[in-house]
Formats: sequence, C-alpha cells, structure tokens
Amino acid sequence: MNPRAPQLRRLVLVVLAVLLLGGGSLGYVLHARHREPPAAAADGSFSLAEPGLYYRDSATGRVARRGAAGGPPATGGPACERFHAAGERALCLRKLPGVPARTQALVLDRQLREVKSVTVPGIPNRARVSASGNVLAWTAFATGDSYATTAFSTRTSLLDLRTGYLVKSMEEIPLTIDGARYHAPDVNYWGVTFARDDNRFYATVSTKGRTHLVEGDLRNWSAKALRENVECPSLSPDDTRIAFKKKVSDDPAAPWRLYVLDLADMREHPLAETRSVDDQAAWLDDGTVGYALPGREGRADDIWSVPADGSGEPRLLVPGGSSPGAVAGSAL
Repeated sequence: MNPRAPQLRRLVLVVLAVLLLGGGSLGYVLHARHREPPAAAADGSFSLAEPGLYYRDSATGRVARRGAAGGPPATGGPACERFHAAGERALCLRKLPGVPARTQALVLDRQLREVKSVTVPGIPNRARVSASGNVLAWTAFATGDSYATTAFSTRTSLLDLRTGYLVKSMEEIPLTIDGARYHAPDVNYWGVTFARDDNRFYATVSTKGRTHLVEGDLRNWSAKALRENVECPSLSPDDTRIAFKKKVSDDPAAPWRLYVLDLADMREHPLAETRSVDDQAAWLDDGTVGYALPGREGRADDIWSVPADGSGEPRLLVPGGSSPGAVAGSAL
C-alpha cells in the first residue's frame, strides 16, 4: 500500500470541498443578482406617455400609474426606492446591495430606458426632476436615516443633462447667510426643487442646528438663505409658492407640519393636514399638494393630498404608495 495514499485522499477531499463551496457561493451570487429587480420595465410597455399620478407601489417596489380617469392602476414600471418624473425624463433611486450603503441614481427617458447611471454613497432619500426634464437632483443619507435627529448628514447631487455637468455634492456651492459668505463644516443640503427656467432652484440647508430655505442660481453657481425653518421645499407649477415641512415641535415622533410659503410676500400658512409629514411634498396641480404618510399599524406608506390654500381636509389617494408625482399636467 502506498504510504502517501491517505494524504492524497485527504487532499482530494479538501479540493472537492473548496470547489463545492465556491460553486455554491457563485450560485448564490448569481441567484441574488437574478432576484434583484431590473432597473426598468422588462417589456417596455410602461412609459411616461400617459398622464396621471405616478408613484412607487409599496407591495412591488415598482413605479405604478393611476390615471386621471380612474380605473385600476397601471403597473410594471421601474423598481425604485424613490422616483420622480417631469418633461422627458425620470429619476429612479435604488439602494445597491452591500456595505457601506450606496445609492444608484438612474436617469431614464420617457420610455423609462436608462440613459445614465451615477453611484454615490448613502441611502436613497429625495429625488427631483425639473419641469423640462433637463436638470435633476437627488439626496442620499450619508449618515443616519432620519431628519428627526441631529445625528445625520446628507449628500445632494445635481446633474445638468444639457451639458452633462455633474455635481456629486452641493456642499461647496458659495453660500450666503444674512448677507455674508458662509463657511461651516456641518453644512448639509437636501430637498432640491427647480423653477421652470432650469436655472433658479430652492433647497434646504442645515447648519448649527438650524435649517434655512436657500435660493440657488445654477448659472452663477451660488446660493443665498431666504428664511429659517423650511425643510424639503417643493415649488408650485407656477413658480409662485413653496410647499414645505416646518418644525413645530421638539417631539421626535411628530416634529413637522406642512405649510405653503408665498414667495411674493414671504407669508406662510399651514395646510389642513395636521399629522407630522416627513416627505418632500409634490404639487399635483396648481392647487393641490400630495405627500406620503406611514400607514396605520406599521403598514407601508399611503399617499394623501390636501388643498394648497389651507382649506378642506386631507384625502387618501393611494393606499400603499410613496413618491407621488403628477406627469403631463394631469388633473387629479
């Protein structure tokens, strides 16, 4: 008997075990990739051609559409965690697998086909497309996952499709507060919203424990603070008013209330929604604001709407939905 036979058998068994484990790992990776939802609709039947309320369906994680005429919603849109569309473009934010957290921002055309992809650190949080579809912005949580605490930081990116110019972090934009150039290491931007001219924009800036509404100028690459205690601004279709969440309480469970600010005289008024809304509201038309709220008993978010003039009462639009946005001027 060969004295080395037992050693050879052990070596063969080790090699087989390594191959089996490696094959199993590879199979798991391929299976996990296969389970990841595709970035856009597989059959191309879902597009932005139809007017309606577009939103993320919580049950499937995909974008759906509720038509202005009612009826069952259209399904089969892209798989996104945050979504917004306007003009000829859509923006889809997805959390990539792995650690540390990364966000993939997918720019989609009107047929929801990918035209550009950008990856940034953090967890998907806010997404906005200008009315023309030319300029896009998105925010990711770089640290933390809630605005209700101070232990968070954000990274807001901006992409101009006309030039291809990408700003991965807006923190370096020259900022003016109280008439003076402002510098601080704790500056955070989030919640960008664009005017119809594709130049002026508004956003939230947080620094030293205070939040500011800032007005920005893309061409001159500058921003100035207009007033305090304004978060997640959303500019109305006529560029005259801003819906926003205002901090009204130190209770971390219910710190905010929805308000509308008139840019002409800088007067604000609360909306009829009295629950705390942690969302960047969306104008569904010139007189209606839409937003997401957590469902009862821990259920997925629901989409609600409320008149922008402070009258009326909240109305449930879509159970189990988030990221609402009206496309093609639909009346809802």
